[in-house]
Amino acid sequence: MPEGLEAEIYARAAHQVIGRRITSVVVDPLCGDGDLLGRLVSADVRAVSRHGKHVLVDTTRGRLDLHFGMTGRLIVDGSAAIQQLEYGARRDDPVWDRLVVSFDRGEMRVSDPRRFSRHRLDPELDLGVDLLAPVDQIADALQGVSRRRGPVKGVLLDQRVIAGLGNLCVDEVLFHTGVAPSTPMCEVADLNRLAEVIATTMPAMLVAGGSHTGDTGPGHRDGDGRCALDGTPLVRSMVAGRATVSCPTHQR
Repeated sequence: MPEGLEAEIYARAAHQVIGRRITSVVVDPLCGDGDLLGRLVSADVRAVSRHGKHVLVDTTRGRLDLHFGMTGRLIVDGSAAIQQLEYGARRDDPVWDRLVVSFDRGEMRVSDPRRFSRHRLDPELDLGVDLLAPVDQIADALQGVSRRRGPVKGVLLDQRVIAGLGNLCVDEVLFHTGVAPSTPMCEVADLNRLAEVIATTMPAMLVAGGSHTGDTGPGHRDGDGRCALDGTPLVRSMVAGRATVSCPTHQR
């Protein structure tokens, strides 16, 4: 967290700043280059978009890239796009502001307790197809990595394959595809099915509120969570270096 779905929520909130003029930019030195970002002062915001986990603010003096790390939240004009991240702090503290962009009216800031957020000017992003792209584009991306021998979970977490998928979303996708997370990518039999699940599950989770809303989300990852499809106790393991939840009965 935040994953691509949370970044989409942030991007929609950031649309409010389109048409405004930037009057100052203050960034934590660990999270961005103040001299570079300072070039945006006096720029007008022309557009806001998103790709993967990145929110992109286009201005007359360059593109501002917002990447939120594990605990970054976007707050526009004092209103948080997401009140609380599932694994984030339960309060807001000005000392956690890692980026503050002031405008001729209002401001936009990134609150990030853990200082993992990164904010850059005119980045070159090496990203794959977006997680909310049409199913045919997702299928093409999966076909391009179909010979990889690593676990399918690790491949789906690779932002150069499908940008925006994070740990929670990948577990949810594999849960509904019926594929064990440790399955070698080259042994996944039905890539079209996998693409279809991504293309349908991601928009549904976005509408529900984000990456924490699925059948393998935070409420099912601790304790004695059970599979919503067959009642089997969910199994917790480490796959591709990430904490993983899956059903041993229907995910094979």
